[in-house]
Amino acid sequence: MLTKILTVSGKPGLYKLVSTGKNLNVVESLTDGKRFPVYITEKVIALSDVSIYTEDGDVPLKTVLAKIKEKENGGKVPLNSKTANKDLFAYFAEVLPNYDKDRVYASDIKKLINWYNILIENKIDFETEEKESTKESADKEDISSEASE
Repeated sequence: MLTKILTVSGKPGLYKLVSTGKNLNVVESLTDGKRFPVYITEKVIALSDVSIYTEDGDVPLKTVLAKIKEKENGGKVPLNSKTANKDLFAYFAEVLPNYDKDRVYASDIKKLINWYNILIENKIDFETEEKESTKESADKEDISSEASE
């Protein structure tokens, strides 16, 4: 499902992909439900393509979101944009202890927490939906192997 959840450069929040066209995509805001076009000239990134820098390489966003969900027992993160940077870094160190302290900024952590809270408010279960898509691809492989026999 994270492939259908987008971030649009210059616009706050997260958006769900509603439809695609030749020169534009129609998205719906997860915060207020408003729909609008996003043209191909705008920078759009699917959450499935986002990763967090660590000392050992990059960690996919869905893994970090799952760790936050585990820490918060499925609830929202109590921190917000007014939280002091040292508190943000302390919280993030609990979630992902080996994050790259030189390349992950307080603004990144604020954005990540905001995204997580939006996903939780909208009951988007990124873990379950990812497993379902894995199951679907496994079913497709079964079908293709049966066809070749």
